[in-house]
Amino acid sequence: MMIRFVFLFLIALASCAPAKTDRPNIVIIYADDLGYGDLSVNGATKIRTPNIDRLANEGIRFTSAYATSAMCTPSRYSLLTGEYAFRLPGAGILSAEDPMLIRPGTYTLPEMLRQVGYRTAIVGKWHLGLGDTTSALDWNAALKPGPLEVGFDESFLLPVTNDRVPTVYLDGHFVHNLKPTEEPLQVVYPAEGHHAYQEERFGNYDSPQNANRPLVGNLPTGLTHPRLQRYPADVQHAGTIVNGVARIGHMSGAPSAWWDDETMADVFTERSKAFIRDQKDGPFFLFLSMPENHVPRIPHPRFVGTSETGLRGDVVHQLDWVVGEIVRTLDELGLRENTIILISSDNGPVLFDGYEDGALESNGDHLPGGPFRGGKYLAYEAGTRMPTIANWPSRIAAGHVSDAIWSQVDLLASLAALTGADVPEGAAPDSQNMLPVILGDQKTGRDAVVLQSSDGLALRQGPWKYIPVAVRSDWGYNRHNQGNTTMNLPRMGDGAYLFNLDSDPNETTNLAEEHPQRVTELDQRLKDLTKALVVNP
Repeated sequence: MMIRFVFLFLIALASCAPAKTDRPNIVIIYADDLGYGDLSVNGATKIRTPNIDRLANEGIRFTSAYATSAMCTPSRYSLLTGEYAFRLPGAGILSAEDPMLIRPGTYTLPEMLRQVGYRTAIVGKWHLGLGDTTSALDWNAALKPGPLEVGFDESFLLPVTNDRVPTVYLDGHFVHNLKPTEEPLQVVYPAEGHHAYQEERFGNYDSPQNANRPLVGNLPTGLTHPRLQRYPADVQHAGTIVNGVARIGHMSGAPSAWWDDETMADVFTERSKAFIRDQKDGPFFLFLSMPENHVPRIPHPRFVGTSETGLRGDVVHQLDWVVGEIVRTLDELGLRENTIILISSDNGPVLFDGYEDGALESNGDHLPGGPFRGGKYLAYEAGTRMPTIANWPSRIAAGHVSDAIWSQVDLLASLAALTGADVPEGAAPDSQNMLPVILGDQKTGRDAVVLQSSDGLALRQGPWKYIPVAVRSDWGYNRHNQGNTTMNLPRMGDGAYLFNLDSDPNETTNLAEEHPQRVTELDQRLKDLTKALVVNP
């Protein structure tokens, strides 16, 4: 009798716990510099994204979903940690020489999912630093800590960005295809700060003090051999020339390990598909972090000329193809019904970002930010309001459009609720459970969200957008005040700004003087949100 009781008890206990296979597979496809208006489902006509549109039409599309920052590194940090990046000193745009921002031991999204039985992988752009502060990186040895130390079981990386050296992939801890018989890989960046370097010498292509020999090795640079470039680069990007394009920083050695820009999307797609096939019995988490449409924009030849906005639109077509390939693989393996796919971008669009690649001339009347003003780096809405889609055939009803406010910082808490994970006290301090919003079950989201940019912090609360008094930098606007386009904006003044996004989504009318009490209230709310939460020690 006792044996039978124990047997029945164990059966009941097992039925209460979610089975490993009951948890959905999770795929996040994260674009780079993709604007709200760059998708045809959001109104683009000169760029066509049928695969992404299909996921939107068969799932839910969000019109008020935000990245935490108008710059890439901070957004990625927040997504993976559930913490606003402005809380972490040094969480700006990193070079290849910067140590990893996410400290080993930090509770992260992939670590959370791994603890509840998921196999986790990152494929694509990292840009969160590598190594630690104890020693300089040696690109010919094991590079760690890295993604494998903060929750990912597998990683295949674009370690920084496609406009920076080293132009190599990182497979786990080691440079992919590194051959010991070749000259060792060396990487050196200018001593100047990332954007101080650009701002001080903006457009000064032939400055004598910069036309020096390379900082390492003797490979041609954009300054020493400008005629070897496909198209001119500004001084910041005029380092080592690889594949006809000058990059930020200088490198030498290991030529067999250098990537080929044109096949990068194919490489990341095949790596992702292989991971999905290997983990078909699930559950798995894939963070596919694509470089489209970050500069330099060098699509595979099969996509060149397919859009009506030049190379920038062509690489969005390439991104859409990648999405289609991932969906097709899930379909072929019978995984589609039990896989939630989330698509978004790390920050808003930019046309000129260091290279004269024709993006300005080919843009025409295309609106990369859709109905919103600004773009990458800036505090205006287009810098952080992201094209965002969720699709899960067995759970999310088709055809939903949601205006609920939520942020990528909320993904950790939301996916914890989805998978039954327990988030430790003090971890992911800024993440809120927005799962009912993501699934389309709830129409209201966050009351307020904090946004980071080169213009300082901003607050979106309900219909109101508040940008406090701050000393604004020129460098973000230097990227936008090129050419005769709708993204050509004068620098925002140093005073306070208040916009009503319901009546003025393009943020053209500053209401700060008309509503001083509202400014006072929102300023206090922003101070409360930025000071009251847990800060990393």
